[in-house]
Amino acid sequence: MTRSCFSLDMDTYDQTREAIRNDPQLGQGAFTAVTEWVDGARARTTARSFTIETDEPAPLGGTDKAVDPMELLLAAVGTCLQIGWVTHANKRGIDFRSLRIETKGEYDLQGYLALDPSLPPGFTNISYTVEVDTDADPAVLDEIRAAAEDGSPVTQNVVKGTPIQSAVRKV
Repeated sequence: MTRSCFSLDMDTYDQTREAIRNDPQLGQGAFTAVTEWVDGARARTTARSFTIETDEPAPLGGTDKAVDPMELLLAAVGTCLQIGWVTHANKRGIDFRSLRIETKGEYDLQGYLALDPSLPPGFTNISYTVEVDTDADPAVLDEIRAAAEDGSPVTQNVVKGTPIQSAVRKV
């Protein structure tokens, strides 16, 4: 399989950027994901035309037949960073032979199980490691890392927190 940072469609990216620079309202929108309960801890989420199945591991009452929602958060961080790495490498005329991002989230179930109120129910720490095969200078790779982190919507949502509003409709 041949892969390249240069297969990213930067012409369209740049056209979109310029259009939004000229009319900022063009950049405003929303994504919607609809999650429907399947059974037990299993759920099916649809976003645009894509479907994701989720479940809990058996020790938490699930059937372990799909990815855990916490793992989805790690995947979202990792994939958003990957897009940033490829985009910023492309902008610098750099290519990768391979790029792998391992994202790890540490947790303590005492928080989730309401056994220790001082612990969060979710991750206590998220970290990631980038393995990249490239001829690029390490200083340039650090620039790419910083730009990918700073420009990653998912990473910034996690780091800075995003307000959540809720509503309940009985049907």
